Amino acid sequence: MSVQIHPAPEAVEPTPLEMRRAMGSFASGVTVVTGLHEGEPAGFACQSFASVSLEPPLVLFCADHKGRAWPRIRAAGRFTVNVLGEEQQDLCARFGSSRGAKYEGLDWEASRWGTPSLPGVLMRVHAEVHQVTAAGDHDVVIGRVLELETPGDGRPMIFFRGGFGVQDEQDWRIPDVWGWGDDRV
Repeated sequence: MSVQIHPAPEAVEPTPLEMRRAMGSFASGVTVVTGLHEGEPAGFACQSFASVSLEPPLVLFCADHKGRAWPRIRAAGRFTVNVLGEEQQDLCARFGSSRGAKYEGLDWEASRWGTPSLPGVLMRVHAEVHQVTAAGDHDVVIGRVLELETPGDGRPMIFFRGGFGVQDEQDWRIPDVWGWGDDRV
């Protein structure tokens, strides 16, 4: 049997909206990455977070170049990834929004690593910036884990097809605000 090979059709690069829509079919957890720079807290909502290595212990997240919080966290050299529970949409909205002061009226504590620890989260990963690689409109940040905390029980916040949670008949929704940049501290 012979297989006939045809020339590949001309590829058409997806638009940002097409990319968001397609990638939205991959459910992800939701986190808030926090840091403390010159005594001032900074943070942003982030769904691009993963474990990289057990030995040495490494994690990664992706941060938008346009964001105001990430350059401050990078300069500080340390960060905490706060993994949100399914009921913490208020924290997600607060840190995913470009409006308002993210820490105003929020009961948070400084960790022993000098990074903001948010209340009621499922897990905290305290880390130092190990490596940063530019990739398109984001930085891929590798962090060396300093300490892990699992203060909460419960179910994780899941982001899927533009919404929170996984429903049987979930339609695609374009996100209102969160996750597409962070231009306020």
